[in-house]
Amino acid sequence: MAVRVLVVDDSGFFRRRIEEILNSDPGIEVVGTAADGREAILKAGELKPDVITMDIEMPVMDGITATRRIMALHRIPIVMFSSLTHEGAKATLDALEAGAVDFLPKKFEDISQNRDEARRVLCDKIRAAARSRAMPASRPRPAATAGSSARPASASTRPATAPRPVASGAATPSAGTAQPAPGKAPQRVRVDLVAIGTSTGGPVALQKVLTALPASYPHPIVMIQHMPASFTPAFAQRLDQLCQIEVREAKDGDSLRPGLALLAPGGKQMLVEKGKVRVVESEPGQHYKPCVDLSFESVAKSYPGRALGIILTGMGADGREGCRAMKATGCPIWSQDEATSVVYGMPAAVAEAGLSDAVLPLDRIGPELVART
Repeated sequence: MAVRVLVVDDSGFFRRRIEEILNSDPGIEVVGTAADGREAILKAGELKPDVITMDIEMPVMDGITATRRIMALHRIPIVMFSSLTHEGAKATLDALEAGAVDFLPKKFEDISQNRDEARRVLCDKIRAAARSRAMPASRPRPAATAGSSARPASASTRPATAPRPVASGAATPSAGTAQPAPGKAPQRVRVDLVAIGTSTGGPVALQKVLTALPASYPHPIVMIQHMPASFTPAFAQRLDQLCQIEVREAKDGDSLRPGLALLAPGGKQMLVEKGKVRVVESEPGQHYKPCVDLSFESVAKSYPGRALGIILTGMGADGREGCRAMKATGCPIWSQDEATSVVYGMPAAVAEAGLSDAVLPLDRIGPELVART
């Protein structure tokens, strides 16, 4: 059965363009269009599409407000179209918090210079959205106010922690190995670094995990989120405002220290060396920029047996081979469970390969990081 799509945009030209592209795929059918958010809400109720594509800036009612209301009424997966600008990034992050599952650049040349490739990416995103689990809008906690004691002003005010013993080695499970029951509490692990990889649904998932950590969290964190270069600075800034720990976009040579989470810059690769990160240009042919596998493999080399790998919601299998490399050195691996994943692709690939030591619902990952590391 074809994926039924409602296309929402105030530009008639753009609506027709999207409709033409989607209808050219035999597995997708555009069942209706709307010119503003209010009309989108009505059409969503009438047509009950499998997926909605949504513009952000529209008259009568904007796309973010419409997304929030549609999610409250129907929980239909929504893919946003946005501009790759700083303001566009902020609006897109608002839309993801309102419940949208994914986003695409509104300029097709920002997807790919190859028109056929751009069409393929759009159709693949629609199919992935149709298979996704639409989540309710998140409720971000207020940012710490100036002068608040919620987060120390500098690293020097963070409590010192004693070095943790090196974790003992562990055999690598093979594919088909019985996995931990979802939700089962992981064992306590002794690590010096936490590495998190994610994609579709990741911005909200990372926010959920990191806001659960206290300012005194004793380990550095590196995060790899599939995201355009223009989005990662705004995303890091938003996380920093919401979290008690410090969060920022990684720069080449940044030191890893307790209570600091570094986000891999979009369009580049972030590698971990002993106590530092390296930010390097992507090589030709690298599909993901940044790539979880590359970052995790560097973690395995620099922190053998002494890092925790976590794979959150995301489309595809990026992270599986990186987790395999970490696991081979004795590093523990956690993955998000299916029920709370927007797209159960990346965590499923890790779990099905027999690499997960714990399979956890999203709302337990942050608290377990506090309790078990």
